[in-house]
Amino acid sequence: MTLSTDHILAHATHISGELRLKTLSLYNQAHAGHIGCSLSCIDLMIGVLLLHKAEKDTFILSKGHAAAALYASLNWLGEISDDVLATYYLDGTTLPAHPAPGQFKGIPFATGSLGHGLPIATGIAHAARIMDEDSYAYVLLSDGETNEGTTWEAAHFAMQHKLDNLIMIIDKNGLQGFGTTNEVLGDTADPAKWTAIGFETVEVNGHDIEEIYSTVKTLKTHKNGLPKAIIAHTVKGKGVSYMENKLEWHYLPMNPEQYEAATHEIQERYFNIAANA
Repeated sequence: MTLSTDHILAHATHISGELRLKTLSLYNQAHAGHIGCSLSCIDLMIGVLLLHKAEKDTFILSKGHAAAALYASLNWLGEISDDVLATYYLDGTTLPAHPAPGQFKGIPFATGSLGHGLPIATGIAHAARIMDEDSYAYVLLSDGETNEGTTWEAAHFAMQHKLDNLIMIIDKNGLQGFGTTNEVLGDTADPAKWTAIGFETVEVNGHDIEEIYSTVKTLKTHKNGLPKAIIAHTVKGKGVSYMENKLEWHYLPMNPEQYEAATHEIQERYFNIAANA
């Protein structure tokens, strides 16, 4: 789908709701988990993938367990058809639980084994510099993923090579596999840590699409040799109150009653459609 930036921003709330409904539908038909982490990053997908990624750029969803949000976004962009989207999680699908490469241009690498997305994006940004190509490498990480040693190794490489065409977005929802990020290894998505290592670091409301869009737009003008880190404060399960900030929705599938309640709430929140309408 090709729409102007102004149109997408003007209809951002509806697009956010549309992608949430589509993502919930995928999880419902597959009776699968990882719902909360998809709902936390949908607005980041809109602000970066839908609004900023150009043909020559690369976008990597490093937190591959949120694959359904990526599939819904690529479907909105027209890269994944409705018929293909309906095969999500089925035998023989090209849309498995975690993104697999080789089928869609918007999915250049397999992700989901955390800690690989930033190294890959860093290599792509470095290659673009070697070839004197004016492009950006965007990579969306989870905050728990910043525990990984490969993430920090890549960060040092990015600094060493002054990759200001690398834009890392961290989905900071405060929850990871078995607890809060503070409980597990501490806050490795702390903006002070990324500033200290040398990234140009900014914080945003990860559910304010206009703020996300304008922040990326501004950072792209800063040709200062510093790779970029956007720390996006988000809510796990955003849009469905019984899922919000609940660790169990990293894993649980929905039953039919929960799915119905979730879709009604999204319709109310994002489309102002009352449940009894």
